[in-house]
Amino acid sequence: MKSYPLTVVTPDGCLFDGQAVRLVCRTITGDVAILAGHCDFCTALGMGEAHIVTPDDQTRRAACIGGMLTVLGGRVRLIATTWEWAEQIDADRAERSRQRAEARLKETGLDEREIVLARARLRRALVRKSVAHN
Repeated sequence: MKSYPLTVVTPDGCLFDGQAVRLVCRTITGDVAILAGHCDFCTALGMGEAHIVTPDDQTRRAACIGGMLTVLGGRVRLIATTWEWAEQIDADRAERSRQRAEARLKETGLDEREIVLARARLRRALVRKSVAHN
């Protein structure tokens, strides 16, 4: 398969800068797969699993939470708010985060902002757990 240049960055720095044959990630409207020759494209990222397949047929999986994805002139740039490689995720910590978020949602008297934040924390924990265990 043909490859293309892919760069993945976060506020903490560059996490991937090399060739890819496929990138799959969650956008705010659903999953998207980017292959060589993809048309120019720009979208906001959602929260979910992402994976990169390199020319040597290696697959790298990550939890991707928010950001932007652009394809311009055959070059792909993913700017993630959070990007955690599967092997770096602490599954026990993600489980504890899930439990805390679920407990928070069971509390009474939460205002709308607190509910939204607790749901977001729960979703992040579930994405991290899913990526860590697959």
